[in-house]
Amino acid sequence: MKKTFKVIFKIIAILLAAVILVVGGYFAYVFISFHRIGNMDLEVHNSIEAAVQTNTNYKIVSYNIGFGAYESDYGFFMDGGDQSWAWSEERLDKNLKNISNLLAEENADLYFVQEVDIDSTRSYHFDERDYLTSALGNTDYTFAQNYDSPFLCYPFTQPHGASKSGLMVFSDYDITSAQRVELPIESGFTKLLDLDRCYSKNRIKVSNGKELVAYNFHLSAYTSDGTIANEQLELVLSDVQKEYEQGNYCIVGGDFNKDILGDSSVYFGKADKEYTWAQPIPDGILEKYDIELVAPLNKENPVPTCRNADSAYHEGQYVLTIDGFIVTPNVSVTGSEVIDTGFAYSDHNPVSMNFTLK
Repeated sequence: MKKTFKVIFKIIAILLAAVILVVGGYFAYVFISFHRIGNMDLEVHNSIEAAVQTNTNYKIVSYNIGFGAYESDYGFFMDGGDQSWAWSEERLDKNLKNISNLLAEENADLYFVQEVDIDSTRSYHFDERDYLTSALGNTDYTFAQNYDSPFLCYPFTQPHGASKSGLMVFSDYDITSAQRVELPIESGFTKLLDLDRCYSKNRIKVSNGKELVAYNFHLSAYTSDGTIANEQLELVLSDVQKEYEQGNYCIVGGDFNKDILGDSSVYFGKADKEYTWAQPIPDGILEKYDIELVAPLNKENPVPTCRNADSAYHEGQYVLTIDGFIVTPNVSVTGSEVIDTGFAYSDHNPVSMNFTLK
């Protein structure tokens, strides 16, 4: 009996040691594999020589496409839902075509697109750039890789896997150069969930010899308290201030992961709980810079730009406005709106802005 017990105990000990070894090895792999991409010049896919004119009306559209997965019936596991991949290759393909066609129909002069996967488990390793470049036709464009994450083995039933994703800018005018600029991130375990962050800085030729500097970003969401996104925003704005003081025009756009209306619940109703990624921009940040925040809102018919993807989209779900633009005083904004898709293709609605360069 004692011998049998010892054998069982030994087997359990071996199995336990194996589990500890596997788990420890996995966490070691994740931490060792994590890396920051850093600052770098971006390749400009250039086919346009035209310059932006002053005192002329232009249109820009910004859209977080949610790696093509967030159809209206999608709930993401990190938001409280059940899904970790796009529903299927077939549905992903169809949804990316719908997204690309929607953008093309807007007939904008500039596009900022966020969360474009190029080789991710969650999106079946589709290179989503191909859909966008095909639909938007003869433009200059750049791609800035936001993150390159190690394999996440959770959820256990369908591991989220590895992710490579980034930001795209499309322009009907000459992008003369572009850079990927690294943003600060948290230093603890949370960095493995929120991944690397950057902004894409694109210089576009203007007819008067100045430059239109176009900044595309996707600020941090899955953080401990939301404050890191404030630091990221300040870094972008300090860069904008320098460009403005040199006489250039600046437009910033994308996913702020901040409640840019200050309190979206006034227009869309209260949330059932507090979300750190949905905090308002703290008082005093924007006021330090020569800028204007452009938050798209029709008060008579308010439309949110984002839903919390804890389940399929439904009435009463937490919604708010976190997508918009920032401009310098030499850019005149003539209108901005939310393009209401009913969250059919993404957990975000696209936003547009009409502007002129003074």
